[in-house]
Amino acid sequence: MEIVDINQIGPDLVIFFAWHFITINATLVYTWIVMAILVIGSIVITRNLSSGRKMSRWQNLMEVIVTTIRSEIREIVSEGADSYFAFIATLFLFILLSNMLTVVPGYVAPTSSLTTTSALAILVFFAVPIFGITKQGLIEYLKEYFRPNFIFFPFHIMGEISRTLSLAVRLFGNIMSHEKVIAILLAVTPLLFPVVMQALGLLIGILQAYIFVVLTMVYIAAATQSHEGAGHKHKGHKET
Repeated sequence: MEIVDINQIGPDLVIFFAWHFITINATLVYTWIVMAILVIGSIVITRNLSSGRKMSRWQNLMEVIVTTIRSEIREIVSEGADSYFAFIATLFLFILLSNMLTVVPGYVAPTSSLTTTSALAILVFFAVPIFGITKQGLIEYLKEYFRPNFIFFPFHIMGEISRTLSLAVRLFGNIMSHEKVIAILLAVTPLLFPVVMQALGLLIGILQAYIFVVLTMVYIAAATQSHEGAGHKHKGHKET
């Protein structure tokens, strides 16, 4: 029986179960594993929270993560940062854990599949206008697509589509290429060098998770703050 290397053919092509139109491949299975770890981990960590100085290591780690993510959001989005925390934190933790679990033998990151990264990018594609409409109102948000005049409407639409494609392809390309390189090195070089590359890959995975959510926050900030900026400017003219 020939052993199939998932890194060589991609997790989308490894089928675990197929029945009529229902297909369960490696991408789905590894995605469910990451989701299960996040859900079970959050339940376990938050089960016995302490408000005093004495707290568990896991609670301490969770508070560090929450504080860091919240401060990063506030750096980019000046107001209402807590409104975006749940969405941004979920994206970051899912991508981060997906990438970091590559140290486990036999595991392949779901983010090395274009299907997964496209799904994440589509979430951002819909979340940005939802946050923008919630903050500005439907009419005011739609006006942004026609500024400085109506000629720019198709360019704004093209920009929305292109940045969605960019999010998906950037994350997919970086994670997929890293896993391919590691698989090749394991086959042709001594063990030490692939281990070093694996450590570097963990750093790349963390950076890619960070870059993805930072770009998402920038898009949300652009959708929610443009009206505020115009409002402040108009108010300044009145005072003068």
